[in-house]
Amino acid sequence: MAAPAPTRRRTTFHPLAVAAVERLCDDAVAVTFAVPDALADEFAFRAGQHLTLRREVDGREERRSYSICAPVGSAPRIGVRRVDGGLFSRHLVDEVRPGDVLDVLPPRGEFTPVPTDRADGEHHAFVVAGSGITPALSIAATVLGAGARATLLYGNRRTDTVMFGEDLADLKDRHRTRLHLVHVLSREARDVDLFTGRLDADKLRALLAAVVQADSVDHWWLCGPHGLVVDARAVLAERGVPPERVHHELFYVDEPPPSPRRAEEVLGTASSVTVVLDGRSTTLAVPPGTPVLDAAQRVRSDLPFACRGGVCGTCRALVTDGEVEMRRNYALEPHDVAAGFVLTCQSVPLTSSITVDYDS
Repeated sequence: MAAPAPTRRRTTFHPLAVAAVERLCDDAVAVTFAVPDALADEFAFRAGQHLTLRREVDGREERRSYSICAPVGSAPRIGVRRVDGGLFSRHLVDEVRPGDVLDVLPPRGEFTPVPTDRADGEHHAFVVAGSGITPALSIAATVLGAGARATLLYGNRRTDTVMFGEDLADLKDRHRTRLHLVHVLSREARDVDLFTGRLDADKLRALLAAVVQADSVDHWWLCGPHGLVVDARAVLAERGVPPERVHHELFYVDEPPPSPRRAEEVLGTASSVTVVLDGRSTTLAVPPGTPVLDAAQRVRSDLPFACRGGVCGTCRALVTDGEVEMRRNYALEPHDVAAGFVLTCQSVPLTSSITVDYDS
């Protein structure tokens, strides 16, 4: 089942020393942080959560979120793949060394399983590609440690681009009878044709027919490019998998958000918006068509955010009064939206008065 609503969110960045930097492949590393005892509770994480990092580049604050790859109870460790032109990923992959200090926000995120009394009877399946392995590794190691079974379908271009290859091999050695690990390579031939090619809808249909029966899985975890997640959800729906058993997380979406057409039609004047964070309320005027986060940040610099693209979910808040329109949403589950949660980076006012609560 999906994770319960979080407790009050921790919005203060802390300087953490880098304890280790491990090379995973030519363009990726794992970075482990040293957490002082005084911050141990702040940085205790659930499997699949992420850390938001910040740094100043040319006088501008940049933030990025990176998923934790470690099992619950370990030191926080993130996986980072270099992105072409990436201001943050290039720094982490090529320049950061043990002993360096980075500003880190405590863990957050709802792409995480809930401990249950029947963990040793559950079957978790993962469909991931590229750096999408990062949260999946944390979740898989954690549920396997609790006695569950896991099937991991992992797509990459070639063997030398596989992140966490050694970690996965070690995990397989520790849980031989309960972990089924399948590597699918798109640009390198495998001995079995089934494991060669892109991890797209057709390949997933073939894998589900030969490797894992959809109805034998309690929870599906999807992470990777937008196209992979869309294809996987469609194939699982074809197999009759209930949507509440399918959880997904994206790292990026290569398309601009749609224009807030309804907001422009409904509201012609500024809205009075109240934001609640860490028990403190602030009210401000938000012009029509302006995302709540963009306007509120000018008076509340402590508001949480990272990607600003509707992907990471860092700016999640509950609308307790009024109505907003979300331009797009790739982070919240349907039950979150039904409960009134929104991504404030994508939410524009539809009513003259609105309250959003980041503490909920």
